[in-house]
Amino acid sequence: MNGGAGPRAAIIGAVGSLVVGVIGLIVTVVLNAFVFDEFNAYGEVPVPGQGRLALPAGEVTISFHTVVTGGIDGGFPVPALRLGLDAPAGVPDPVVTETTGSTTSVNNDVRVRIWVAQIPQEGVYDVVTDGDVGGYIDPRLAFGRDSSVSWLWWVFGGLLGLGILELVVALTWWSRSGRRARPLPSAATVSLDEPYWPGAVPPPVQGYQPTDHGVRMEALKTLAALRDSGALTEAEFQAEKRRILDGR
Repeated sequence: MNGGAGPRAAIIGAVGSLVVGVIGLIVTVVLNAFVFDEFNAYGEVPVPGQGRLALPAGEVTISFHTVVTGGIDGGFPVPALRLGLDAPAGVPDPVVTETTGSTTSVNNDVRVRIWVAQIPQEGVYDVVTDGDVGGYIDPRLAFGRDSSVSWLWWVFGGLLGLGILELVVALTWWSRSGRRARPLPSAATVSLDEPYWPGAVPPPVQGYQPTDHGVRMEALKTLAALRDSGALTEAEFQAEKRRILDGR
């Protein structure tokens, strides 16, 4: 695998983990809010009003349930509410704890968890409700159970965190793999008179400038070759030799 393919594959894998984690968390929110949270499983009592509900032993959620005419983008104000929950004869009274939860809205139907009641024994309980609900449409208290799956939060939340970590590592790998060492220049491009360090810009190559002495020596070699070939006589050779040596 070449230097760029590994980091690229790691980035793709990290993005995939992030996408799956985000989608999973969104699906978890939807499932817990609309599928597993049976907020009115045991019935509802109007506010203000009274009623009798058959409640099981264990934890029972109590939510404020109403209808709104518009959106709740600015938040949903929960009115002051009062609850009376009386146990059957000979049964201890339930323990009611205030645990205000998030607001859930579907087609202008809004509910907010207000209390959680610990029911000591299964039976029929008398419920009395009251509150400042003059501005609300069909206000009720809903009694139900929360069957949300908490482990889904850990699975997809962990996957999201792992994706973030993978992305950081992959980007670091990508950055380091891009810093390849520059190739050393050939000997022909480096001046022997100047030091060279890897990564430095090599000095420009200077063109060869022959000296006067070198020019004369080349001219004398040419004359000697012409004499030896018979193209010049000895006298002509000597005359040209003196002219070259005198610089004429």
